[in-house]
Amino acid sequence: MANERIILGIDPGTTIMGFGIIKIIGKNMQFMQLNELQLSKYDNHYQKLKIIFERTIELIDTHNPDEIAIEAPFFGKNVQSMLKLGRAQGVAMAAGLSRDIPITEYEPKKIKMAITGNGNASKEQVAKMLQQLLGLKELPKNLDSTDGLAAAVCHFFNSGKTVGEKSYTGWDAFVKQNEARVKK
Repeated sequence: MANERIILGIDPGTTIMGFGIIKIIGKNMQFMQLNELQLSKYDNHYQKLKIIFERTIELIDTHNPDEIAIEAPFFGKNVQSMLKLGRAQGVAMAAGLSRDIPITEYEPKKIKMAITGNGNASKEQVAKMLQQLLGLKELPKNLDSTDGLAAAVCHFFNSGKTVGEKSYTGWDAFVKQNEARVKK
């Protein structure tokens, strides 16, 4: 793990795209920026996708993130909404990939769990916890930007953990799962 790195977190959307940026110095998080891209004023879905791509490139070129964390689309009942959200996410990912930045995707429940300890936490609970963690003076009116920031913080909290990494509840569990390593 690098001594200093920047993480861009994105909450993709076709109405509002939220993003947050944190800087990691050693093992400490430092808040850099939090904002949202208002897309509701555009009628054309393809125009929205173009703007998402361009704004993501602009964020990357301005802040030079080392990694991108993005919230995965959740499975809803409306297939058309899901399709549009997936396209927004894909365009944001393509922007990062065009600049060779590693991207990690997190399920909304995993992000909420990492920030609040509760996978079913509300947007308001996530925002309040981020406010405490990062010393934010005030929260934005729309919480899409804090969702983007939450993705970045979740990524920081999960850094160094590999997918499928074993976890142990104590020495007994460790011994049981690693019998071949125990000297008799």
